[in-house]
Amino acid sequence: MPTILEFPLAGGGGEPVDLRRTLNSHGFVDLPPMRLRPDGSSLDITLVAGRAIRTVRVGPGGGGRGRITILGPAVGASTGKRLLASVRHVLRLDEDLSRFYDLAAADPDLSWVALGAGRMIQAPTVFEDVVKTICTTNCSWSGTTRMVTALVEHLGAPATGAPAGEAADGAYGRAFPGPEAMADAGPDFYRQVARAGYRGAYLIGLARAVAEGELDLEGLRDPALPDEEVERRLLDLPGVGPYAAAHIMMTIGRYHRLILDSWTRPTYAKLVGRRVVKDAVMERRFRRFGPYAGLAFWLYLTRDWVS
Repeated sequence: MPTILEFPLAGGGGEPVDLRRTLNSHGFVDLPPMRLRPDGSSLDITLVAGRAIRTVRVGPGGGGRGRITILGPAVGASTGKRLLASVRHVLRLDEDLSRFYDLAAADPDLSWVALGAGRMIQAPTVFEDVVKTICTTNCSWSGTTRMVTALVEHLGAPATGAPAGEAADGAYGRAFPGPEAMADAGPDFYRQVARAGYRGAYLIGLARAVAEGELDLEGLRDPALPDEEVERRLLDLPGVGPYAAAHIMMTIGRYHRLILDSWTRPTYAKLVGRRVVKDAVMERRFRRFGPYAGLAFWLYLTRDWVS
């Protein structure tokens, strides 16, 4: 019988959390080992909790709470506690967005976010978010999906009790591979199976550096590190340019940069009724949000993702 646990939908400052809006915060929720359910109300994700690997379903609970259902056989208290902590991390529930809400409340175009929007889903590890972001560069979303699905399907460890037949591909119910597994895969896997193209060499190099302790990506979450230093370290990584650095920073809660790419630029221009808008104009529009400028920009673009 599945284990069910609930948690309060409140941020680090006691501010409200709109769970549906959080689960639909950006496209990585459609990449394994995450899988957004068709109606957008719940998210399946396969997590590593100590020695256990389990698939959990995150959705609404009762009385304004969130709920996780650990699929498969029941788990002990310690494993349940670790899985719940991992889900809280993925949902970024410990982050205090109250200051951002104060700024948004004064902006007619963004006052709606204070009802609980703005929390960006993050992977359990920075390594996973960096790998996925590299897989978005210079390719279509279908190419990104193909690469990430291959990584999880062929290199990820299977969860205990994940229900069969939940997805058309074999990635469902598998965890994201660790750096050791990705480093050991070899060039042929990235060329022939993942079809990662030039990114294959970047992914192998990144995985090896992390696995061998030469690169500490998880340390980028250290609040003592200035945003400028985090950005510099990211730009030093092969395959990470200004767009990728801004995207990774947003997934780890550093929002001062706007993500400017082939989707965000024309989307913003369309929303303001222009054919083209210069980057400097967009940056100036959201400068009032200070360290939250990139978050405000993203929410402005994605308001219609959730009604």
